[in-house]
Amino acid sequence: MNPPLPTLSCVVLTRGDRPAELSRSLQSLRDQQGEPVQTVVVGNGVELSGLPDWVDLLCLSENAGIPAGRNAGVARTTGDVVLFLDDDGWLPDTGTADRLRAAFADEPRLGVVSLRIVDPETGTTQRRHVPRLRAGDPHRSSLVTTFLGGASAVRRVAFDEAGGLPDDFFFAHEETDLAWRVLDHGWDIRYDADAPMCHPATSPARHDVYYRYNARNRVWLARRNLPVLLVPLYLGTWVVLMVLRNRDAHALRTWGRGFLEGWRTDPGPRRPMRWRTVWRMTRLGRPPVV
Repeated sequence: MNPPLPTLSCVVLTRGDRPAELSRSLQSLRDQQGEPVQTVVVGNGVELSGLPDWVDLLCLSENAGIPAGRNAGVARTTGDVVLFLDDDGWLPDTGTADRLRAAFADEPRLGVVSLRIVDPETGTTQRRHVPRLRAGDPHRSSLVTTFLGGASAVRRVAFDEAGGLPDDFFFAHEETDLAWRVLDHGWDIRYDADAPMCHPATSPARHDVYYRYNARNRVWLARRNLPVLLVPLYLGTWVVLMVLRNRDAHALRTWGRGFLEGWRTDPGPRRPMRWRTVWRMTRLGRPPVV
């Protein structure tokens, strides 16, 4: 007898500044085969109106950031699995919802599925959107150690066990924080190359706060989750990579200030991963030092 299919909800976070893209995103959810996907739209610091009556609307009084906004949306969902979808992304395949339901039903220890992000103009997947170090073949599925926040599905039990997304991160590395905690609870994370999500090719550096939050949250991530011995190795690696990859003096100064901020401020509760989780991540090709 086949296991029962889990129910599926979706959280779409928006600032309300892309109404046409949001409409396309919602329509792609409406077009999914199988049981309807419960859809929660979170207006992050904005009042929204005019959405379809099948959408559950939650408007936050201020911009709480990406992780806190998604956490608020998850609290309104009822599904066994929660799909996160960017407001300017959409599902081109109407069978994606059923594919996700089947994957979580067939693999009891599957905690997260990371979808393959595809540029609709070129049909390509950016290297940074493949959540593993060996990213040369984006069409190869595999177990991984992290996932892409706006194109992922998370088993609700795993999400709750891991404590959800870290509210105070606001933007950057919140998915990795959740991923490490999910792995430490014994769940699997799978990159599914055959589950596409269309999203225009962009750079995270387009956000003014990118370099600050990238550095600050990198330090918070290590301080919250890594064994003490690995903290300097992980952060030292990323300092070297940042210097080698970036020749913009302003960006480096901003990143450096964010790095110091990460040490001077409270990262939240510390729950270092077990060494067997470190070994497991190493076997999966990405030890938590890079």
